[in-house]
Amino acid sequence: MKRVRILLRVSSNQQLEADGDLSVQRQLVQDYIQQHEDWRLDNKEYFEGSSSGYKNTVDKRDILQEALADAKKGEYDILAAYKDDRIGRRMWEIGAYVMTLKSCHVDIYTVKDGCISPEDTDIMGQMMLALRYGNAQKSSSDTGMRVKDTAEKLVRKGKFMGGAAPYGYRLIFSGELSKHGRALHRLEIVPEQAEFVRKIYDLSFYQEFGSMKIAKTLNANEYAKKMAPGGEWKCGTIAGILTNPVYAGYPAYKRRERIGGTYHRQAQDAWVMAEKPEPGIRIIDDTLWNLVQEKRKERAARYHPAGTAREKDQKPPVISRNDGILSLRDILYCGCCGRKMANGTRYSYWTLQSTGEKRSRKIPLYRCPSAHNGIPHNESAQFQADVLETAVFRCLADYIGWLLKEDDLTVIHKENLSLQKKALEAEQKHLQKELVKITQDIRIMQEHIPDAMSGTYPFSVTELADVIRRHMEKKDLLEKEWDTKNDALKKFDAETTAHVLLPQEENRPPLTWVQVFEGAAAETKRVIVNRLLERIEISKEQLIIRFRNS
Repeated sequence: MKRVRILLRVSSNQQLEADGDLSVQRQLVQDYIQQHEDWRLDNKEYFEGSSSGYKNTVDKRDILQEALADAKKGEYDILAAYKDDRIGRRMWEIGAYVMTLKSCHVDIYTVKDGCISPEDTDIMGQMMLALRYGNAQKSSSDTGMRVKDTAEKLVRKGKFMGGAAPYGYRLIFSGELSKHGRALHRLEIVPEQAEFVRKIYDLSFYQEFGSMKIAKTLNANEYAKKMAPGGEWKCGTIAGILTNPVYAGYPAYKRRERIGGTYHRQAQDAWVMAEKPEPGIRIIDDTLWNLVQEKRKERAARYHPAGTAREKDQKPPVISRNDGILSLRDILYCGCCGRKMANGTRYSYWTLQSTGEKRSRKIPLYRCPSAHNGIPHNESAQFQADVLETAVFRCLADYIGWLLKEDDLTVIHKENLSLQKKALEAEQKHLQKELVKITQDIRIMQEHIPDAMSGTYPFSVTELADVIRRHMEKKDLLEKEWDTKNDALKKFDAETTAHVLLPQEENRPPLTWVQVFEGAAAETKRVIVNRLLERIEISKEQLIIRFRNS
Protein backbone atom coordinates (compact mmCIF):
# COMPACT_ATOMS: atom_id res chain seq x y z
CA MET A 1 0.00 0.00 0.00
CA LYS A 2 1.23 3.48 -0.87
CA ARG A 3 1.06 6.05 1.90
CA VAL A 4 -0.68 9.24 0.76
CA ARG A 5 -0.69 12.67 2.34
CA ILE A 6 -2.89 15.58 1.30
CA LEU A 7 -1.67 19.09 0.50
CA LEU A 8 -4.28 21.87 0.83
CA ARG A 9 -3.78 25.58 0.21
CA VAL A 10 -6.02 28.65 0.20
CA SER A 11 -4.58 31.88 -1.15
CA SER A 12 -6.75 34.47 0.60
CA ASN A 13 -8.09 35.31 4.04
CA GLN A 14 -11.64 35.17 2.69
CA GLN A 15 -11.18 31.53 1.63
CA LEU A 16 -9.58 30.69 4.95
CA GLU A 17 -12.32 32.32 7.06
CA ALA A 18 -15.20 30.94 5.01
CA ASP A 19 -13.70 27.40 4.97
CA GLY A 20 -15.78 26.76 1.85
CA ASP A 21 -12.93 26.35 -0.61
CA LEU A 22 -10.90 24.38 1.94
CA SER A 23 -13.71 21.90 2.66
CA VAL A 24 -14.34 21.33 -1.05
CA GLN A 25 -10.63 20.76 -1.71
CA ARG A 26 -10.33 18.23 1.09
CA GLN A 27 -13.41 16.24 0.06
CA LEU A 28 -12.42 16.11 -3.62
CA VAL A 29 -8.91 14.89 -2.79
CA GLN A 30 -10.22 12.28 -0.34
CA ASP A 31 -12.66 10.97 -2.96
CA TYR A 32 -9.80 10.79 -5.46
CA ILE A 33 -7.65 8.77 -3.04
CA GLN A 34 -10.49 6.31 -2.41
CA GLN A 35 -10.56 5.51 -6.15
CA HIS A 36 -7.11 3.87 -5.82
CA GLU A 37 -7.22 0.51 -4.05
CA ASP A 38 -3.49 0.46 -3.36
CA TRP A 39 -3.47 3.91 -1.70
CA ARG A 40 -3.84 4.48 2.05
CA LEU A 41 -4.59 7.96 3.43
CA ASP A 42 -2.07 8.96 6.08
CA ASN A 43 -3.12 10.79 9.24
CA LYS A 44 -0.90 13.81 8.57
CA GLU A 45 -2.14 16.61 6.33
CA TYR A 46 -0.24 19.61 4.98
CA PHE A 47 -2.17 22.89 4.98
CA GLU A 48 -1.22 26.41 3.94
CA GLY A 49 -3.62 29.16 4.98
CA SER A 50 -3.79 32.51 3.18
CA SER A 51 -0.61 31.87 1.22
CA SER A 52 0.03 32.90 -2.38
CA GLY A 53 1.70 30.28 -4.55
CA TYR A 54 2.79 33.01 -6.95
CA LYS A 55 4.23 35.68 -4.65
CA ASN A 56 5.94 33.40 -2.11
CA THR A 57 9.12 31.55 -2.99
CA VAL A 58 9.46 27.85 -2.19
CA ASP A 59 12.17 28.37 0.41
CA LYS A 60 9.84 30.72 2.34
CA ARG A 61 6.86 28.35 2.32
CA ASP A 62 7.27 26.41 5.55
CA ILE A 63 4.66 23.79 4.65
CA LEU A 64 6.44 22.79 1.43
CA GLN A 65 9.72 22.61 3.32
CA GLU A 66 8.08 20.42 5.96
CA ALA A 67 6.66 18.10 3.29
CA LEU A 68 10.12 17.84 1.72
CA ALA A 69 11.77 17.08 5.06
CA ASP A 70 9.22 14.30 5.72
CA ALA A 71 9.80 12.91 2.22
CA LYS A 72 13.52 12.69 2.89
CA LYS A 73 12.67 10.64 5.99
CA GLY A 74 10.60 8.25 3.87
CA GLU A 75 7.37 8.95 5.77
CA TYR A 76 5.04 8.82 2.72
CA ASP A 77 4.97 7.91 -0.98
CA ILE A 78 2.41 10.22 -2.64
CA LEU A 79 1.52 13.87 -2.13
CA ALA A 80 -2.05 14.49 -3.35
CA ALA A 81 -3.56 17.88 -4.15
CA TYR A 82 -6.67 19.18 -5.91
CA LYS A 83 -4.87 21.01 -8.74
CA ASP A 84 -1.27 21.58 -9.73
CA ASP A 85 -1.55 25.26 -8.76
CA ARG A 86 -1.99 24.17 -5.12
CA ILE A 87 1.71 23.28 -5.22
CA GLY A 88 2.60 26.72 -6.57
CA ARG A 89 2.76 29.00 -9.60
CA ARG A 90 6.47 29.70 -10.04
CA MET A 91 7.86 28.09 -13.19
CA TRP A 92 11.46 27.17 -12.27
CA GLU A 93 11.08 26.76 -8.51
CA ILE A 94 8.04 24.45 -8.49
CA GLY A 95 9.47 22.28 -11.26
CA ALA A 96 12.66 21.87 -9.26
CA TYR A 97 10.63 21.12 -6.11
CA VAL A 98 8.63 18.39 -7.87
CA MET A 99 11.85 16.75 -9.09
CA THR A 100 13.41 16.99 -5.63
CA LEU A 101 10.43 15.12 -4.15
CA LYS A 102 10.79 12.59 -6.97
CA SER A 103 14.40 12.01 -5.92
CA CYS A 104 12.99 11.13 -2.46
CA HIS A 105 10.65 8.57 -4.13
CA VAL A 106 7.56 10.76 -3.64
CA ASP A 107 5.21 11.40 -6.56
CA ILE A 108 2.73 14.27 -6.76
CA TYR A 109 -0.79 13.48 -7.94
CA THR A 110 -3.61 15.94 -8.52
CA VAL A 111 -7.33 15.33 -8.93
CA LYS A 112 -7.36 17.22 -12.22
CA ASP A 113 -4.16 15.98 -13.86
CA GLY A 114 -3.11 12.71 -12.26
CA CYS A 115 0.62 12.20 -11.75
CA ILE A 116 2.67 15.31 -12.57
CA SER A 117 6.04 13.90 -11.46
CA PRO A 118 8.11 12.84 -14.51
CA GLU A 119 10.88 10.28 -14.27
CA ASP A 120 14.49 11.45 -13.96
CA THR A 121 15.17 10.16 -17.48
CA ASP A 122 12.02 11.67 -19.02
CA ILE A 123 13.42 14.89 -20.51
CA MET A 124 10.23 15.63 -22.44
CA GLY A 125 8.18 15.14 -19.31
CA GLN A 126 10.38 17.59 -17.42
CA MET A 127 10.00 20.12 -20.23
CA MET A 128 6.22 19.70 -20.02
CA LEU A 129 6.44 20.21 -16.26
CA ALA A 130 8.28 23.51 -16.76
CA LEU A 131 5.72 24.52 -19.38
CA ARG A 132 2.87 23.63 -17.02
CA TYR A 133 4.15 25.94 -14.28
CA GLY A 134 5.22 28.55 -16.80
CA ASN A 135 1.59 28.82 -17.87
CA ALA A 136 0.49 28.92 -14.22
CA GLN A 137 2.92 31.74 -13.48
CA LYS A 138 1.76 33.71 -16.52
CA SER A 139 -1.86 33.17 -15.56
CA SER A 140 -1.21 34.54 -12.07
CA SER A 141 0.70 37.47 -13.48
CA ASP A 142 -2.12 38.30 -15.89
CA THR A 143 -4.72 37.94 -13.12
CA GLY A 144 -2.67 40.20 -10.87
CA MET A 145 -2.50 42.87 -13.56
CA ARG A 146 -6.26 42.70 -14.12
CA VAL A 147 -6.91 42.93 -10.38
CA LYS A 148 -4.60 45.95 -10.09
CA ASP A 149 -6.22 47.69 -13.03
CA THR A 150 -9.69 47.07 -11.58
CA ALA A 151 -8.53 48.18 -8.14
CA GLU A 152 -7.16 51.44 -9.53
CA LYS A 153 -10.46 52.21 -11.24
CA LEU A 154 -12.48 51.47 -8.11
CA VAL A 155 -10.17 53.47 -5.85
CA ARG A 156 -10.36 56.48 -8.16
CA LYS A 157 -14.14 56.32 -7.71
CA GLY A 158 -13.68 56.37 -3.92
CA LYS A 159 -14.23 52.66 -3.23
CA PHE A 160 -12.44 50.86 -0.40
CA MET A 161 -10.41 47.98 -1.83
CA GLY A 162 -10.79 45.57 1.04
CA GLY A 163 -8.35 44.20 3.59
CA ALA A 164 -8.29 45.12 7.26
CA ALA A 165 -9.98 48.38 8.23
CA PRO A 166 -7.52 51.16 9.16
CA TYR A 167 -7.54 52.34 12.78
CA GLY A 168 -10.53 54.62 13.31
CA TYR A 169 -12.84 52.53 11.11
CA ARG A 170 -14.79 49.30 11.12
CA LEU A 171 -15.96 47.22 8.15
CA ILE A 172 -19.71 46.90 7.62
CA PHE A 173 -21.65 45.08 4.91
CA SER A 174 -22.27 47.43 1.99
CA GLY A 175 -25.34 45.53 0.78
CA GLU A 176 -23.54 44.43 -2.40
CA LEU A 177 -22.04 41.13 -3.54
CA SER A 178 -19.09 40.56 -5.85
CA LYS A 179 -19.45 38.55 -9.04
CA HIS A 180 -18.02 35.61 -7.07
CA GLY A 181 -20.79 35.92 -4.48
CA ARG A 182 -18.64 37.41 -1.71
CA ALA A 183 -20.03 40.10 0.56
CA LEU A 184 -18.55 43.54 -0.13
CA HIS A 185 -17.83 45.83 2.78
CA ARG A 186 -17.39 49.55 3.29
CA LEU A 187 -15.72 51.66 5.96
CA GLU A 188 -17.59 53.18 8.88
CA ILE A 189 -16.03 55.61 11.38
CA VAL A 190 -15.56 54.42 14.97
CA PRO A 191 -16.13 57.65 16.98
CA GLU A 192 -13.97 56.69 19.97
CA GLN A 193 -11.00 55.82 17.74
CA ALA A 194 -11.56 58.82 15.47
CA GLU A 195 -10.92 61.13 18.45
CA PHE A 196 -7.43 59.67 18.81
CA VAL A 197 -6.78 60.02 15.08
CA ARG A 198 -7.55 63.74 15.43
CA LYS A 199 -5.35 63.94 18.52
CA ILE A 200 -2.45 62.34 16.62
CA TYR A 201 -2.75 64.86 13.79
CA ASP A 202 -2.97 67.74 16.26
CA LEU A 203 0.20 66.63 18.05
CA SER A 204 2.00 66.22 14.74
CA PHE A 205 1.01 69.58 13.27
CA TYR A 206 0.52 71.98 16.16
CA GLN A 207 3.25 70.69 18.48
CA GLU A 208 5.46 69.14 15.80
CA PHE A 209 5.87 65.86 17.63
CA GLY A 210 7.48 62.98 15.78
CA SER A 211 5.92 59.52 15.68
CA MET A 212 7.95 58.28 18.65
CA LYS A 213 7.04 61.29 20.80
CA ILE A 214 3.34 60.94 19.92
CA ALA A 215 3.42 57.24 20.86
CA LYS A 216 5.07 58.03 24.21
CA THR A 217 2.59 60.82 24.90
CA LEU A 218 -0.43 58.61 24.22
CA ASN A 219 0.96 55.62 26.11
CA ALA A 220 1.40 57.82 29.19
CA ASN A 221 -2.42 57.99 29.42
CA GLU A 222 -4.05 54.71 30.49
CA TYR A 223 -7.24 55.28 28.52
CA ALA A 224 -5.35 56.32 25.39
CA LYS A 225 -3.07 53.29 25.72
CA LYS A 226 -6.10 51.02 26.08
CA MET A 227 -7.56 52.40 22.85
CA ALA A 228 -4.40 51.64 20.84
CA PRO A 229 -4.25 48.75 18.35
CA GLY A 230 -2.83 45.86 20.32
CA GLY A 231 -3.05 47.78 23.61
CA GLU A 232 0.02 49.97 23.03
CA TRP A 233 0.86 52.78 20.62
CA LYS A 234 3.94 52.25 18.45
CA CYS A 235 5.75 54.74 16.25
CA GLY A 236 5.08 52.62 13.16
CA THR A 237 1.35 52.71 13.88
CA ILE A 238 1.47 56.48 14.33
CA ALA A 239 3.42 56.94 11.07
CA GLY A 240 0.87 54.80 9.24
CA ILE A 241 -2.00 56.92 10.53
CA LEU A 242 -0.24 60.17 9.66
CA THR A 243 0.45 59.12 6.07
CA ASN A 244 -2.84 57.41 5.15
CA PRO A 245 -5.03 59.72 3.03
CA VAL A 246 -8.14 57.72 3.90
CA TYR A 247 -8.46 59.89 7.03
CA ALA A 248 -9.01 62.89 4.74
CA GLY A 249 -11.66 60.91 2.88
CA TYR A 250 -9.42 59.66 0.05
CA PRO A 251 -9.02 55.86 -0.20
CA ALA A 252 -5.62 55.07 -1.74
CA TYR A 253 -4.02 52.18 -3.56
CA LYS A 254 -0.37 51.26 -4.31
CA ARG A 255 0.95 53.00 -1.20
CA ARG A 256 3.21 49.96 -0.94
CA GLU A 257 4.73 47.90 -3.76
CA ARG A 258 5.98 44.33 -3.50
CA ILE A 259 9.56 44.15 -4.81
CA GLY A 260 11.58 40.95 -4.51
CA GLY A 261 9.12 39.45 -2.02
CA THR A 262 9.24 42.47 0.29
CA TYR A 263 6.85 45.41 0.52
CA HIS A 264 8.32 48.90 0.11
CA ARG A 265 6.66 52.25 0.72
CA GLN A 266 5.97 54.17 -2.46
CA ALA A 267 6.48 57.89 -2.95
CA GLN A 268 3.25 59.85 -2.69
CA ASP A 269 3.25 60.76 -6.38
CA ALA A 270 3.03 57.00 -7.18
CA TRP A 271 -0.15 56.48 -5.15
CA VAL A 272 -3.52 55.93 -6.76
CA MET A 273 -6.06 58.02 -4.87
CA ALA A 274 -9.75 58.76 -5.07
CA GLU A 275 -10.50 61.68 -7.37
CA LYS A 276 -13.08 63.08 -4.94
CA PRO A 277 -13.20 62.75 -1.14
CA GLU A 278 -15.81 60.53 0.46
CA PRO A 279 -17.46 62.70 3.18
CA GLY A 280 -18.75 59.68 5.09
CA ILE A 281 -15.26 58.46 6.00
CA ARG A 282 -13.50 61.81 6.47
CA ILE A 283 -11.97 62.25 9.94
CA ILE A 284 -9.32 64.88 9.15
CA ASP A 285 -9.67 67.98 6.99
CA ASP A 286 -7.71 67.46 3.77
CA THR A 287 -5.89 70.77 4.28
CA LEU A 288 -4.55 69.58 7.63
CA TRP A 289 -3.57 66.23 6.09
CA ASN A 290 -1.54 67.96 3.37
CA LEU A 291 0.15 70.27 5.87
CA VAL A 292 1.15 67.29 8.02
CA GLN A 293 2.74 65.61 4.97
CA GLU A 294 4.75 68.76 4.24
CA LYS A 295 5.96 68.94 7.84
CA ARG A 296 7.01 65.31 7.84
CA LYS A 297 9.03 65.83 4.66
CA GLU A 298 10.73 68.90 6.13
CA ARG A 299 11.46 67.04 9.36
CA ALA A 300 12.97 64.16 7.38
CA ALA A 301 15.19 66.67 5.57
CA ARG A 302 16.64 67.68 8.93
CA TYR A 303 17.97 64.14 9.32
CA HIS A 304 19.08 63.88 5.67
CA PRO A 305 20.42 67.37 4.92
CA ALA A 306 22.34 66.43 1.75
CA GLY A 307 20.79 68.11 -1.25
CA THR A 308 18.17 69.90 0.85
CA ALA A 309 19.77 73.30 1.34
CA ARG A 310 17.17 75.98 2.02
CA GLU A 311 16.98 79.40 0.54
CA LYS A 312 16.46 82.36 2.84
CA ASP A 313 12.99 83.05 1.48
CA GLN A 314 11.81 79.50 2.12
CA LYS A 315 9.75 78.43 5.13
CA PRO A 316 11.70 77.89 8.35
CA PRO A 317 12.58 74.25 9.03
CA VAL A 318 10.27 72.39 11.36
CA ILE A 319 11.48 71.12 14.70
CA SER A 320 13.12 67.73 14.25
CA ARG A 321 12.53 66.78 17.90
CA ASN A 322 10.27 68.74 20.21
CA ASP A 323 11.25 67.74 23.72
CA GLY A 324 9.72 70.80 25.35
CA ILE A 325 13.02 71.89 26.94
CA LEU A 326 14.79 75.19 26.21
CA SER A 327 12.25 76.57 23.78
CA LEU A 328 14.64 79.12 22.23
CA ARG A 329 17.47 76.79 21.30
CA ASP A 330 16.74 76.81 17.54
CA ILE A 331 16.94 80.59 17.08
CA LEU A 332 19.08 81.95 19.95
CA TYR A 333 22.56 83.28 19.08
CA CYS A 334 25.41 84.73 21.06
CA GLY A 335 25.48 88.54 20.80
CA CYS A 336 29.26 88.52 21.13
CA CYS A 337 30.46 85.99 18.52
CA GLY A 338 27.22 85.20 16.64
CA ARG A 339 27.33 81.45 17.24
CA LYS A 340 24.13 79.55 18.03
CA MET A 341 23.65 79.01 21.75
CA ALA A 342 23.60 75.46 23.10
CA ASN A 343 21.98 73.71 26.03
CA GLY A 344 23.68 74.01 29.38
CA THR A 345 23.10 73.17 33.01
CA ARG A 346 24.24 74.56 36.34
CA TYR A 347 23.68 72.87 39.68
CA SER A 348 22.93 74.74 42.88
CA TYR A 349 23.62 73.05 46.24
CA TRP A 350 22.62 74.12 49.75
CA THR A 351 22.01 72.74 53.24
CA LEU A 352 18.97 73.38 55.44
CA GLN A 353 20.16 74.87 58.72
CA SER A 354 17.21 73.48 60.68
CA THR A 355 17.72 69.83 59.71
CA GLY A 356 21.13 69.68 58.07
CA GLU A 357 19.48 68.14 54.96
CA LYS A 358 21.45 68.64 51.75
CA ARG A 359 19.54 69.69 48.67
CA SER A 360 20.32 70.49 45.03
CA ARG A 361 18.62 72.08 42.05
CA LYS A 362 19.36 71.80 38.34
CA ILE A 363 19.22 75.15 36.56
CA PRO A 364 18.84 75.03 32.73
CA LEU A 365 21.08 77.47 30.87
CA TYR A 366 21.77 78.73 27.38
CA ARG A 367 25.51 78.88 26.81
CA CYS A 368 27.81 79.85 23.93
CA PRO A 369 29.81 76.81 22.71
CA SER A 370 32.72 79.03 21.68
CA ALA A 371 33.15 80.40 25.19
CA HIS A 372 32.73 76.89 26.61
CA ASN A 373 35.59 75.72 24.37
CA GLY A 374 37.92 78.43 25.63
CA ILE A 375 37.48 81.21 23.04
CA PRO A 376 37.65 84.52 24.96
CA HIS A 377 34.44 86.54 25.34
CA ASN A 378 34.43 90.05 26.72
CA GLU A 379 31.18 89.42 28.61
CA SER A 380 28.98 86.67 30.03
CA ALA A 381 28.43 83.74 27.67
CA GLN A 382 25.69 81.90 29.54
CA PHE A 383 22.19 82.92 30.57
CA GLN A 384 19.65 81.36 32.89
CA ALA A 385 16.87 79.82 30.78
CA ASP A 386 13.83 80.79 32.87
CA VAL A 387 14.85 84.45 33.08
CA LEU A 388 15.59 84.76 29.38
CA GLU A 389 12.50 82.81 28.27
CA THR A 390 10.21 84.88 30.51
CA ALA A 391 11.37 88.08 28.82
CA VAL A 392 11.01 86.62 25.30
CA PHE A 393 7.64 85.02 26.02
CA ARG A 394 6.24 88.26 27.42
CA CYS A 395 7.26 90.11 24.25
CA LEU A 396 5.92 87.31 22.07
CA ALA A 397 2.59 87.18 23.93
CA ASP A 398 2.08 90.90 23.39
CA TYR A 399 2.85 90.43 19.70
CA ILE A 400 0.34 87.55 19.45
CA GLY A 401 -2.27 89.69 21.20
CA TRP A 402 -1.68 92.45 18.64
CA LEU A 403 -1.92 90.01 15.72
CA LEU A 404 -5.14 88.42 17.00
CA LYS A 405 -6.79 91.48 18.50
CA GLU A 406 -9.83 91.05 16.24
CA ASP A 407 -10.49 87.46 17.36
CA ASP A 408 -13.12 86.75 19.99
CA LEU A 409 -11.05 84.90 22.57
CA THR A 410 -14.11 83.94 24.59
CA VAL A 411 -15.59 82.03 21.66
CA ILE A 412 -12.29 80.31 20.87
CA HIS A 413 -11.84 79.40 24.52
CA LYS A 414 -15.35 77.95 24.66
CA GLU A 415 -14.63 75.80 21.58
CA ASN A 416 -11.43 74.44 23.13
CA LEU A 417 -13.21 73.67 26.38
CA SER A 418 -15.96 71.91 24.43
CA LEU A 419 -13.37 69.68 22.70
CA GLN A 420 -11.77 68.81 26.04
CA LYS A 421 -15.16 67.96 27.49
CA LYS A 422 -15.97 65.70 24.54
CA ALA A 423 -12.72 63.81 25.13
CA LEU A 424 -13.60 63.26 28.80
CA GLU A 425 -17.12 62.16 27.88
CA ALA A 426 -15.73 59.71 25.29
CA GLU A 427 -13.53 58.10 27.96
CA GLN A 428 -16.48 57.84 30.33
CA LYS A 429 -18.70 56.38 27.60
CA HIS A 430 -16.08 53.73 26.80
CA LEU A 431 -15.89 52.73 30.47
CA GLN A 432 -19.68 52.58 30.65
CA LYS A 433 -19.77 50.13 27.71
CA GLU A 434 -17.18 47.91 29.40
CA LEU A 435 -19.19 47.98 32.64
CA VAL A 436 -22.41 46.98 30.87
CA LYS A 437 -20.67 44.12 29.08
CA ILE A 438 -18.93 42.71 32.14
CA THR A 439 -22.14 42.99 34.20
CA GLN A 440 -23.99 40.96 31.54
CA ASP A 441 -21.20 38.36 31.51
CA ILE A 442 -21.40 38.00 35.29
CA ARG A 443 -25.20 37.63 35.18
CA ILE A 444 -25.01 34.92 32.49
CA MET A 445 -22.36 32.97 34.42
CA GLN A 446 -24.37 33.20 37.64
CA GLU A 447 -27.41 31.79 35.83
CA HIS A 448 -25.32 28.74 34.89
CA ILE A 449 -24.31 27.91 38.48
CA PRO A 450 -27.12 25.28 38.81
CA ASP A 451 -25.91 23.67 35.55
CA ALA A 452 -22.36 23.55 36.91
CA MET A 453 -23.64 21.93 40.12
CA SER A 454 -25.49 19.27 38.13
CA GLY A 455 -22.45 18.60 35.93
CA THR A 456 -24.09 19.69 32.65
CA TYR A 457 -21.91 22.79 32.23
CA PRO A 458 -18.39 22.75 30.71
CA PHE A 459 -16.93 24.27 33.91
CA SER A 460 -17.08 22.85 37.41
CA VAL A 461 -18.63 24.91 40.24
CA THR A 462 -15.16 25.81 41.52
CA GLU A 463 -13.92 26.89 38.10
CA LEU A 464 -17.06 28.91 37.40
CA ALA A 465 -16.86 30.60 40.81
CA ASP A 466 -13.24 31.53 40.14
CA VAL A 467 -14.12 33.10 36.77
CA ILE A 468 -17.01 35.02 38.34
CA ARG A 469 -14.69 36.27 41.10
CA ARG A 470 -12.15 37.59 38.57
CA HIS A 471 -14.92 39.32 36.62
CA MET A 472 -16.24 40.90 39.82
CA GLU A 473 -12.76 42.23 40.66
CA LYS A 474 -12.45 43.70 37.18
CA LYS A 475 -15.91 45.25 37.53
CA ASP A 476 -14.89 46.90 40.82
CA LEU A 477 -11.83 48.41 39.14
CA LEU A 478 -13.91 49.68 36.22
CA GLU A 479 -16.45 51.22 38.59
CA LYS A 480 -13.72 53.02 40.51
CA GLU A 481 -12.21 54.28 37.25
CA TRP A 482 -15.67 55.41 36.09
CA ASP A 483 -16.22 57.28 39.37
CA THR A 484 -12.83 58.98 38.94
CA LYS A 485 -13.71 60.05 35.39
CA ASN A 486 -17.14 61.22 36.53
CA ASP A 487 -15.62 63.35 39.31
CA ALA A 488 -13.12 64.78 36.83
CA LEU A 489 -15.96 65.65 34.45
CA LYS A 490 -17.97 67.35 37.22
CA LYS A 491 -14.91 69.31 38.29
CA PHE A 492 -14.23 70.26 34.68
CA ASP A 493 -17.84 71.42 34.26
CA ALA A 494 -17.58 73.58 37.37
CA GLU A 495 -14.27 75.13 36.33
CA THR A 496 -15.28 75.73 32.72
CA THR A 497 -18.58 77.27 33.76
CA ALA A 498 -16.64 79.83 35.77
CA HIS A 499 -14.14 80.46 32.95
CA VAL A 500 -16.56 80.89 30.07
CA LEU A 501 -18.74 83.46 31.84
CA LEU A 502 -18.52 86.85 30.23
CA PRO A 503 -16.33 89.33 32.12
CA GLN A 504 -19.22 91.58 33.09
CA GLU A 505 -21.07 88.62 34.61
CA GLU A 506 -18.16 87.78 36.90
CA ASN A 507 -16.91 91.33 37.21
CA ARG A 508 -13.37 90.34 36.34
CA PRO A 509 -11.00 91.20 33.47
CA PRO A 510 -11.32 89.17 30.25
CA LEU A 511 -9.00 86.32 29.34
CA THR A 512 -6.06 87.64 27.29
CA TRP A 513 -3.75 86.07 24.73
CA VAL A 514 -0.91 86.75 27.12
CA GLN A 515 -2.54 84.43 29.67
CA VAL A 516 -3.28 81.79 27.05
CA PHE A 517 0.28 81.81 25.70
CA GLU A 518 1.92 81.83 29.12
CA GLY A 519 -0.28 78.91 30.19
CA ALA A 520 0.61 76.83 27.13
CA ALA A 521 2.82 73.74 27.31
CA ALA A 522 6.55 74.17 26.72
CA GLU A 523 6.29 72.16 23.48
CA THR A 524 3.59 74.51 22.17
CA LYS A 525 5.63 77.59 23.06
CA ARG A 526 8.62 76.22 21.20
CA VAL A 527 6.54 75.69 18.04
CA ILE A 528 5.16 79.25 18.22
CA VAL A 529 8.64 80.67 18.82
CA ASN A 530 9.93 78.96 15.66
CA ARG A 531 6.91 80.14 13.69
CA LEU A 532 7.07 83.83 14.60
CA LEU A 533 10.69 84.56 15.42
CA GLU A 534 13.60 84.47 13.00
CA ARG A 535 16.54 85.15 15.32
CA ILE A 536 17.33 86.22 18.88
CA GLU A 537 20.68 87.70 19.86
CA ILE A 538 21.58 87.82 23.52
CA SER A 539 24.35 89.67 25.29
CA LYS A 540 24.83 91.15 28.74
CA GLU A 541 23.64 94.60 27.60
CA GLN A 542 20.78 93.79 25.25
CA LEU A 543 18.29 91.29 23.88
CA ILE A 544 17.48 91.62 20.16
CA ILE A 545 14.38 89.81 18.88
CA ARG A 546 13.87 89.65 15.12
CA PHE A 547 10.37 88.67 13.95
CA ARG A 548 9.66 86.92 10.67
CA ASN A 549 8.11 88.96 7.88
CA SER A 550 5.39 86.40 7.17
